[in-house]
Parts: sequence; structure tokens; C-alpha cells
Amino acid sequence: MTVSASASAAALLARLGEVAKTDVTPAAELLAGSVRDNGVIQAFGTGHSQGTALEIAGRAGGLIPSNRLSLSDLVQFGGEDPSVLADPMLERRGDVASRLYEMAAPQPQDVFVIASSSGVNSSVVEMAHIVTSKGHKLVVITSLRHSSQVPAKHESGKRLSDFADVTLDNGAPFGDTLLPLPDGTSVGGVSSLTAGLLAQMLVADTVRLLLEWGVEPPVYVSNNVPGGYERNVKLEARYEGRLRRTAS
Repeated sequence: MTVSASASAAALLARLGEVAKTDVTPAAELLAGSVRDNGVIQAFGTGHSQGTALEIAGRAGGLIPSNRLSLSDLVQFGGEDPSVLADPMLERRGDVASRLYEMAAPQPQDVFVIASSSGVNSSVVEMAHIVTSKGHKLVVITSLRHSSQVPAKHESGKRLSDFADVTLDNGAPFGDTLLPLPDGTSVGGVSSLTAGLLAQMLVADTVRLLLEWGVEPPVYVSNNVPGGYERNVKLEARYEGRLRRTAS
């Protein structure tokens, strides 16, 4: 089963790398335009899609003008009691999105990247509704196959991709798993792999465009190389008060 899982995942990643080429550049154009105009890339995801937001915001090899919105912001920056995070249904509450948006205080030129494999939980869909109504450009990373097969949960009846300027399909199957089991369930979650690949393709293409436009890309180097931390802090200062860098 391990060999089958590896082979299935590798085949999906290879397929995704080819299919996504036509979609990544239009998304990268939105990010590069924002960076050029002194904007910040605002990344949001809940559940395992938090990992996709982490691929976008604040990592080595990524763009410095990037910020991650998280449900934990309600406690860290919003004064909520920590017990609110114990609610496993928190990501299904649309009302949290407006709080998270207000606390982030994005500027008009900021662009959003929202990740959700299912694309139907109310917090991410409401965030998409808010940011597009405020005039921000939106890139969505989702599984169109899964999202199309489950009921919408947002009051609008819409899914995350319905609000996107550009949608990047992570190619994950319905249920997010690759290998069927005898009892009818399945194993081998894959959306974290495919969404992570899309995120890195998106960042790389954004940097390519910035270089072509004659804009020096503000890119992180690892804090774990000599001088890396000091260099990063100096560049972060250009965006003082607009970036959050927390322990998790």
C-alpha cells in the first residue's frame, strides 16, 4: 500500500504540474502587481489548509510582504477567550471572517490567497465574500472535484471558487484520499501536497514576473543561515505594522 500511495501521489503531482501552468501565471500577475504597488499578500486557510497559508506567508524562499490570517488571531489579537478555539465547528462559522478581516486591516492594494480543499466551510467563503466586496483581488486554491460534490454551507449558496478572480485546482479527489479500503473508506490524504506545490509555483512565478518588470523581489532567506535573520528583519521593516510573525 505504501508503494501504491507514493506512486499515486507522484502521478497526481506530475499531472498537476502540467495542468496548472496555464492557471498559475494569471494568479501570479495579481500577486506581483500587489507587491509592485506596495501591497501585502494576505493568506487564509483553516484546518489543514492552514499549511497552505504557511507556504505563502513568512517562509524561507517566499515573499516578505505576506501575512497569514488564522482562526487563532481571535485569541492572539482579538481578545477572545482561548476556549473559543476548542470549538471544532469554528471554521464553519461565517461570522468570524469579518473579525479576522478587521484585525488584519488590509490596504486596498493587498491581494488575498484563500485555501480550502472542500471550498464550502462558511468562514473561508464569507472571507472570500468580504474581500471581494472590498475590492481586493482573490486567488483561491481548492479542489473543484470535491467542492462540486458537496452542498454549499454559506448562506449565499456559493462556494469559495465562486468568488475567485483566479482558481487553482489542487486536483485532490472527493474526500481528499487516494487509496480505497475494503470497508468502503479510503486513506492517503493528498491535498496538502498538491496545494503546497501550487503555492510554491505561485510564488516562483510571482518572483519571475517581478524580475521581468524590473522590480527587486523582496524574498526571505532562511533565518537559519548566517545573517539571514538580520536581513529579513531589515526588509520586513518596510511593511511595519502590516505583517504578523507568530510562533505558529
